[in-house]
Amino acid sequence: MVAVGTWNLENLFRPGGGEGAPRTEAAYREKLTALAGTITHLAPDVLAVQEVGDPAAVGDLVASLDGAWHWELAEPDDRGIRAGVLSRLPLHDVEEVVDFPDRLLPVQVDDGRATITRMGRPALRARVQVDDRVLDVVSCHLKSKLLSFPGGRFNPRDEDERARYTAYALARRAAEAAAVRAYVTRLLDDQGQQRAVVVAGDLNDEPQAATTQLLQGPPGSELGTGGFDRPDRGDGQRLWNLAGLIPAEQRFSRIYRGHQELIDHLFVSHALVGAVTTVSTGDTDVRSITDEPAERRDQPGSDHRPVIAHFDLA
Repeated sequence: MVAVGTWNLENLFRPGGGEGAPRTEAAYREKLTALAGTITHLAPDVLAVQEVGDPAAVGDLVASLDGAWHWELAEPDDRGIRAGVLSRLPLHDVEEVVDFPDRLLPVQVDDGRATITRMGRPALRARVQVDDRVLDVVSCHLKSKLLSFPGGRFNPRDEDERARYTAYALARRAAEAAAVRAYVTRLLDDQGQQRAVVVAGDLNDEPQAATTQLLQGPPGSELGTGGFDRPDRGDGQRLWNLAGLIPAEQRFSRIYRGHQELIDHLFVSHALVGAVTTVSTGDTDVRSITDEPAERRDQPGSDHRPVIAHFDLA
């Protein structure tokens, strides 16, 4: 049995370490205690993490956990946050996922016509050995749905500006999803029936969103459909989103303006989809958030719930 999860740790910085960092040592320690308590309760073997600021803060978090842990982080974005992987098992073959797919044109990101050709926050692939099985975990954090505007504003000057920046954010999130999907396609190499791969992370959109659906690859045998248990030519490349296996009352990872959203996801290859025993978001308490990111500064824990799946690989 192996447990794999994903969790956005919400601005894991040491005090004064970056935007959204706790302002006091006491607030920081409360945050670490809450995060460590949830991780201990869920007991993952491998945990994809997002919104990690200081690498030293990960060291502090790991020091709060029982037993030996291994961890790797990707390079940060412009805000200083990054994706990573924590694991009770040694991590091997660590690799960043950065570039947009070939033939995808640069993506416009602002009114100044600035464009990007790489993920704003690189994803990170790490490999673990589980008994005689090799397991690849790809941790990613796609472009936020929270819009920011020139001058550091979180409110638009008018609705035309809001519409434009929503389009920029959506295009960037789609391109980043395509980058992860292209990487996983190469990783699977049409051998998903044998290669165990998990794509885990904060995708900043719900299961039916186009950017989330894009990651699945060939359509046609999603969980809960008539074609699920029928082998076909797409199985070697397909990923299955485990969202539908989360109990209905737990099927959310964030509360935004009072609305429960599932924006953190676990996708698995064919080699793992039949080995799933449970999927949940735990019983972690989260409060509703708004578009004002400073509202939760100095609050313990995270504004996201983790998503964790257990697999019987025997």
